[in-house]
Amino acid sequence: MLTNLEHLGLAVNDLEAATALYTTLLGVAPYKMEHVASEAVDTVFFKVGGSKIELLAGTSPDSAITKFLAKKPEGIHHVAFEVDDIRAEMARLRGEGFVLLNEEPKHGADNKLVCFVHPKSAAGVLVELCQTIK
Repeated sequence: MLTNLEHLGLAVNDLEAATALYTTLLGVAPYKMEHVASEAVDTVFFKVGGSKIELLAGTSPDSAITKFLAKKPEGIHHVAFEVDDIRAEMARLRGEGFVLLNEEPKHGADNKLVCFVHPKSAAGVLVELCQTIK
């Protein structure tokens, strides 16, 4: 079951410039910066109230973020929802006809297991499922 909106993922070309911009805009410094080698991305996380913003910058030409930005301008890349049991939620969504981009959950940023729902089966929105690793 989806429990809450976990974060909004924003694709950016220049992580340093975007971090400075969002620090000023949000009035808070990021709480975490992380490199996710398996996805070839660098991430920066901000907390705003009970919500989070994740900035993502590709670190190689093969990165999904680099490819995304080659086709689209900087901005919202995905919407992430927290789940209690990612495998159960993946099975439920498959049963409802959603196409998942991952057969199994994988390790993502911010101490999460993650799985993505294909935008073609979610009205054009890339949806991320996140479960905190305990």
